[in-house]
Amino acid sequence: MGRTGVPVLLVIWLIVGAVIAGQRGYFSGEEESCASIGSAVVTVVAGPLNLLGLSPEIECPDLSETQPAQ
Repeated sequence: MGRTGVPVLLVIWLIVGAVIAGQRGYFSGEEESCASIGSAVVTVVAGPLNLLGLSPEIECPDLSETQPAQ
């Protein structure tokens, strides 16, 4: 694989990931939270792995339960 092979594969990888994230509705804009944005990013980056049966998800802590510093 030459100098152009790796960048081409990277672009294809990200396109496949973006298609998968779009199919899952991550770009619909209905809910914007840390968890939804994180899930979309992880799905785009790890998109082709979804085709192998993996389903990456990110869960963020509930910030409403944290106490402010005193």
